[in-house]
Amino acid sequence: MSRPRKVYLVNFACYKPEADRICTREIFMERSGLTGSFTGENLAFQKKILERSGLGQKTYLPDAVMRVPPNPCMAEARKEAETVMFGAIDELLDKTGVKAKDIGILVVNCSLFNPTPSLSAMVVNRYKLRGNILSYNLGGMGCSAGLISIDLAKQLLRVHPNSYALVVSMENITLNWYFGNDRSMLVSNCLFRMGGAAILLSNRSSDRHRSKYQLIHTVRTHKGADDKCYNCVFQREDDTKRIGISLSKDLMAVAGEALKTNITTLGPLVLPMSEQLLFFVTLVARKVLKMKTKPYIPDFKLAFEHFCIHVGGRAVLDELEKNLDLTDWHMEPSRMTLYRFGNTSSSSLWYELAYSEAKGRIRRGDRTWQIAFGSGFKCNSAVWKALKTINPAKEKSPWIDEIDEFPVHVPGVANIASSSKS
Repeated sequence: MSRPRKVYLVNFACYKPEADRICTREIFMERSGLTGSFTGENLAFQKKILERSGLGQKTYLPDAVMRVPPNPCMAEARKEAETVMFGAIDELLDKTGVKAKDIGILVVNCSLFNPTPSLSAMVVNRYKLRGNILSYNLGGMGCSAGLISIDLAKQLLRVHPNSYALVVSMENITLNWYFGNDRSMLVSNCLFRMGGAAILLSNRSSDRHRSKYQLIHTVRTHKGADDKCYNCVFQREDDTKRIGISLSKDLMAVAGEALKTNITTLGPLVLPMSEQLLFFVTLVARKVLKMKTKPYIPDFKLAFEHFCIHVGGRAVLDELEKNLDLTDWHMEPSRMTLYRFGNTSSSSLWYELAYSEAKGRIRRGDRTWQIAFGSGFKCNSAVWKALKTINPAKEKSPWIDEIDEFPVHVPGVANIASSSKS
């Protein structure tokens, strides 16, 4: 039996919107008020969420949402998708020097915007990709879909020799802004922002010397068989027939259970034997001997130098920091990404890795754990090994021009100034 082909990450690119797309907390509240859609109580609710969200003053929203009045329509949603996807892909092709015709596999994921022709067809048309390309468009799979795309590309690269795979991860805000007054749906408005990433993978041994990382493991966990898990992130209509994404109060508990399942599979693949033994002994004590002892949480800092945790929100990051016993240094890429770019859904993991690169943290041999949560409910992991020490001076990323400004202190409550003028 032949060994599976190694999968390399040649390079990746994160889209950085134009400065006129910047939405401060004050602009967010002003434009939300001007829509006339929200009650005073629910404007106050959004203000409270935003002040405690961990988002900074330079996150981005598309023109259709920022406009007065807003203009959520198919044409504007396509415009946003093209701007984000093509912006990231153009930069990636420029970085790698790979010709579009050499790409044999394309995987695009966007959960909430799935037009016809598909987003993947949009990419094929724009870059005139070859006629026999293996093209996939993943929709409705939530914030963890980026790692599902990586896993799908890995599976395809295992069976198609000498191939490049282009993965594009993004979300679309334009048609998915919620204009109703159901509070379970308003949280998404406060957290989700514009962004996307493009990643080039290769199974060519000749690409190893120029690639940044090697993909070591992917682990996927799906809890959709459980009704509580399935329903905790749900797109539906409210009482006034306005569509939004409803977030259940069970979300944090569901995410914790999904994480537990995921790391139970991942742990034996990455942890040193001493940690595996402690975990096993504790498990036997609890399950077999019925001893009242706390479950042992392995020290994943012994397995990874870097952590990229999906920036689902401040509460998600706080919970994982506590459960995995991570330091402020380990959490910095995630917290700064949330602050600077907001929740860009499935692409946020790549803004976090770009942050670690821009800070000069990535050394040859370092291991990075990307972990994401999403509707379904899903928890997915990817483990990467750095093939070289990344020199920030030679990098182009959304962080490079401003990396010296970070990290910043993120207050527990960032008061939003009143827009009223005396």
